Amino acid sequence: MAHTKAGGTAHNLRDSNPKYLGVKRADGQKVGVGEILVRQRGTAIMAGKNIGVGVDHTLFAEVAGTVHFRSKRKTNFDGRTVTRRIVDVT
Repeated sequence: MAHTKAGGTAHNLRDSNPKYLGVKRADGQKVGVGEILVRQRGTAIMAGKNIGVGVDHTLFAEVAGTVHFRSKRKTNFDGRTVTRRIVDVT
């Protein structure tokens, strides 16, 4: 027989690191070239004028200027009309 009592196992001690997603620059804020504007999973916010898109859908400024958020009505491939958010740098 074992001389020590068997220890239990803990199942809830693992966690993933935070990803720090979200909007990083507000509407009307000045930005430089290459500054990250939005970190996101998928294209929740679409790229507009002077905006680049990273491989992980990160939106960044391609020119120095001012950030502007706007909404646009778009038609999906199935015919439904949805309102999408777009970010521009001018």
